[in-house]
Amino acid sequence: MGRGRQKAKATKQAREIKYFTPNTDLSALERELAQSRGEIPAEEATSPEPEDESYGYDDLSERYGR
Repeated sequence: MGRGRQKAKATKQAREIKYFTPNTDLSALERELAQSRGEIPAEEATSPEPEDESYGYDDLSERYGR
């Protein structure tokens, strides 16, 4: 690859990085800020999804065991 192509590729990558805007979870940010200000107790600020304890490493070892 010639120097011109290398420079063009590097410029393209730099632009992609510079203008990259990932989706922001604003509700999670709001919870985190409220927790840091003391408006919400730490127990309530955690995710509302219950953890499924019935699915663990034992199940994986049985499923994918060698």
